[in-house]
Amino acid sequence: MFSFFKKKKQSEEVEETLDVVCDYEDVSKVMRYFEKETGITFEQQQNILKNKLTLFCKNNKIYSFTALLNLVKSDAEIKQKLINLLTTNETYFYREFSQIKALTEHIQKRASSTPLSILCAPCATGEEPYSIAIALLEAKAGVEFSITGIDINSQALQKAKEASYIKRHLGALDENLVQRYFHLQDGKYMLSEKVKERVSFKKKNIFESEFTALGKFDYVFSRNMLIYFDKETKLKAKTILESMLKEPSVGVFFGHADLF
Repeated sequence: MFSFFKKKKQSEEVEETLDVVCDYEDVSKVMRYFEKETGITFEQQQNILKNKLTLFCKNNKIYSFTALLNLVKSDAEIKQKLINLLTTNETYFYREFSQIKALTEHIQKRASSTPLSILCAPCATGEEPYSIAIALLEAKAGVEFSITGIDINSQALQKAKEASYIKRHLGALDENLVQRYFHLQDGKYMLSEKVKERVSFKKKNIFESEFTALGKFDYVFSRNMLIYFDKETKLKAKTILESMLKEPSVGVFFGHADLF
């Protein structure tokens, strides 16, 4: 008899699942909400966004984009999962190194020995702020410095704090740098503490008021983030980032693709 009732319950669960109507057609409202929250637009990539969101919904048993929108507005954990999904970026050490070199040269020419503060927004999985730290240590600029990396992707920040990388991420570093600043452990390249101790990480959104509470910085890096914004949002982000500089004349280091 127990077996009969168990099969009946399973049958009812299947019927209940079949009765659910899934609606994964109109992605526009979720897209607008995400754009408002992060500044990132998927206007030219709606099909990619739709596919990602559909899979996300199915994996989390969310049966429509309307239900998803309601959920992210009330559930911080689901909202963060969605942000992590849609802001995953690939980067590597010494990317666009000419700008990092320009930074080290500018610091070497400074007359002051006052400790420097540097902001990386965004920092992704840590390669950029760590690259700056390595370059400054190599340049022997003779000044103390600290770097703050911020990002809205919590998974990326966790990886940045772990500072564990695969060989592909180190491809632009020469072997001497790899030997000086990394050690191989279980197939991963672990960054040395003397670099890690120079960098701290925070989960921040540049469009939220808490961002400016970080204070002012001597240098600001924001490379290859603005490419995901429309023109209006790019200009807004530019104004915010420039306001974070102690000396506006220094200027923000934007990526080569971050056209205005």
